[in-house]
Amino acid sequence: MKFTMTPRGNRILREELSKLKAMRPELANAIEVARGHGDLSENADYDAAKEKSAMTEARISELEAKIAMAEIIDPRKVNFNGRVVFGVSVTICDMDTDEEKTLSIVGVDEANVEKGLISFESPLGRALVGKEVGDIAKVVLPNHEKEYEILDIFIDYDDSEQ
Repeated sequence: MKFTMTPRGNRILREELSKLKAMRPELANAIEVARGHGDLSENADYDAAKEKSAMTEARISELEAKIAMAEIIDPRKVNFNGRVVFGVSVTICDMDTDEEKTLSIVGVDEANVEKGLISFESPLGRALVGKEVGDIAKVVLPNHEKEYEILDIFIDYDDSEQ
């Protein structure tokens, strides 16, 4: 299984992994301190420290796997031929409200709707992929359907963005 991401997404995962690995000594120390508080069967501090350590180790394992199996696609090198593909930005118009917005199609781990970054696996991302300027993308939602007109497709990528 590949994890598709931009170079920025890969950098973000690597930074998180580095921070979590740096926390290991602190977590081990918290376990030792809590262990010194006596009976482990009724020691909430010990249980909490062990749980936090386990969750951190699980996230480290998850990040290491994603990084190892990353398929990194640089949007600046994408040949999109006028179609919405991973890594491009697209300006759309909500057919109901005439509201326009610009979104970038990115990997799952770097999606951030507030920043206009949507996953290519999201309902809207899936509806947009493959469309051309002038096409209508239909998104089926739980209680209705939304339609968006594709107004523009372009490369607008800054690796420093987060």
